[in-house]
Amino acid sequence: MSVDGWNTVLVLGGIRSGKSEFAESLVAEAPTVRYVATSAAGDPTDAEWAARLKAHRDRRPGGWTTEETADDPRRLADVVASARPNETLLVDDLGGWVTVLLDPAHQPADDTATVAELADAVRACPARLVVVSPEVGLSLVPTTPLGRAFTDALGAANRAVADACDAVVLVVAGQACWLKTPAASSGTGAGALTAAQATVPAVAAQAAATATAGGGRDDRAAALPEVLTPTTAPEPAGVPWAAPTMALPVVATGLVIQPGMELPMPDEYAGPQALERLATLDVPGAGLGVLERVVGFAAATQGTPTPASWDSVRVLLLHGDHAGGAAAGSPPGESARRAAQARAGQGVLARLAAESGASLQVVETPASEAIEELPALDHEQVEQALRYGWRLAEEAAEAGVRLLVLAACGAGTDAAAAAVLAATAGAEPPAVLGRVVTAGGEIDDAAWMRRCAAVRDALHRTRRSPRDAKDVLAELGGGDIAVATGVLLGATARRLPVLLDGPVGLAAGMVSRDLAGQARHWCLLADHGGHPAVRLAADVLGLDPLLDLRLDLGEGANALTALPLLRSVLSLAAALPARPDQQHTADADATAGADDSAGGPDAAAFVEPEPAGPGPATTAPAAPTEHAPPAVPTPPAGAAEPTGSEPDPAGRRAD
Repeated sequence: MSVDGWNTVLVLGGIRSGKSEFAESLVAEAPTVRYVATSAAGDPTDAEWAARLKAHRDRRPGGWTTEETADDPRRLADVVASARPNETLLVDDLGGWVTVLLDPAHQPADDTATVAELADAVRACPARLVVVSPEVGLSLVPTTPLGRAFTDALGAANRAVADACDAVVLVVAGQACWLKTPAASSGTGAGALTAAQATVPAVAAQAAATATAGGGRDDRAAALPEVLTPTTAPEPAGVPWAAPTMALPVVATGLVIQPGMELPMPDEYAGPQALERLATLDVPGAGLGVLERVVGFAAATQGTPTPASWDSVRVLLLHGDHAGGAAAGSPPGESARRAAQARAGQGVLARLAAESGASLQVVETPASEAIEELPALDHEQVEQALRYGWRLAEEAAEAGVRLLVLAACGAGTDAAAAAVLAATAGAEPPAVLGRVVTAGGEIDDAAWMRRCAAVRDALHRTRRSPRDAKDVLAELGGGDIAVATGVLLGATARRLPVLLDGPVGLAAGMVSRDLAGQARHWCLLADHGGHPAVRLAADVLGLDPLLDLRLDLGEGANALTALPLLRSVLSLAAALPARPDQQHTADADATAGADDSAGGPDAAAFVEPEPAGPGPATTAPAAPTEHAPPAVPTPPAGAAEPTGSEPDPAGRRAD
């Protein structure tokens, strides 16, 4: 398998869906490509078919070579099997291959055996291979014997080749949907929690530890729950190859993250519906207050008016130091000690994660240069950091995580975040730089001034540099903010909400809005912690803090402190019954609906009578008006209700 996740891929799609262009983009960065053309030349008098073939030829770069297999369809398996590991093959397409295979000129032939030979060759192919094929299984069954033979043979070929390939993608109207990824084909994704970790909650570990504590001995350390620490495989080597960013997931395809990505938005209807439902619950007093926003947020991100509590939470602790004046006042090695402490299940963040039953993953990010003198990262490092963060979110989603908590513990993160805010929001560095507090609790003004000077010099150095998202990350942001940005983008792509509460996460939110504006809608801010950079970024992004606890336990710890409260609110919203008056109304409406559907005596009451007027009385039924629906005929007993039918009249009367 190749370094970026797959070695062979099947690209499916309908007519004019863009499947060939997408397949060509997958191999666009290969130094040489062998294009294997399978279709016959066709009727020389068919100008339209000749134009199609010419369009395909014109799109191929001059360095590509073309090989024809139309004369002998059985040779395609030999071409694939004989490819060398350093080659790249593009087969376009299986539809033409099956057409030639069924041609009477090649009969008698064993179609099943030929398809099996091709699948075996694809499975053992050492080269990078992209196979294009039309998807005809969504259309009607052809009415002719030849048409049925073609669709049956092509369907069998697609299934066999899809099973042999590492990845399968379906292109619809130019948009790619990955049906099979390398992680799925191997049975597990890198970095996913093991089955034991996924099924044994932290409370069980706490109970076990408590049970093993001796008699009346007060051993509080033994009673603490276990900290689950999933791991992540390192970033694959090599430069990623380019392709349209609309194809997701980016981790499976190796696509380049760039501005203007169209990522999903939360459900715009589920949030308001959840708030309307809260108004009917049996809650004393004024209800949940400002925490109603938690219910609305969870409903929108989960796509349901009755959201579930976040039962699976993962904390991503980003560790990466910034050199130079940005880290003034930070004791040498302090951030590394914090990261090692978290790995060992100790310290504030690890203990809060364990108490909440959340898994904790320590992520090493690239170290950043002194921004007052040099760019924090080069552009290749930024690309790798963005992809790495996206992959962390992908792995969390594959492991069943319902909420991500973003944390950071690097030296100089406050100054880097201030520089990013100054570049993206026009902030003044002294106004967004928090005070420097020593280990003894004293305020170090000299260190704060050195940080301000470092940010000022960095902004002066980059005054003529572009302010694009990746340029800001490269010049000012550094490794931890770049990885955090990738996490936000990947979480957005997988509809995974993220809980923020510190400068690194908010700076990443400022950068991510220029890459995909949808990302901020999947973020929830627990507490601003009294940090000026967090307050400003939250105001720009439209993220109102839920709480004002003014905790200063480190980025991520504030969110974990608030997490039990947020979970309790979601549990109450999901479990509380409706108020008695609301329940009585609902029961009455349900009974009225049942009577009406059965054609009961009250059914006629739902049709507003026609007002009396001059002229003789008539027995004709009243005409439907704007206020009264037409009479709905009662279906015979036992008949199934057709889909898409009108709502029952009882529901209309309630409205």
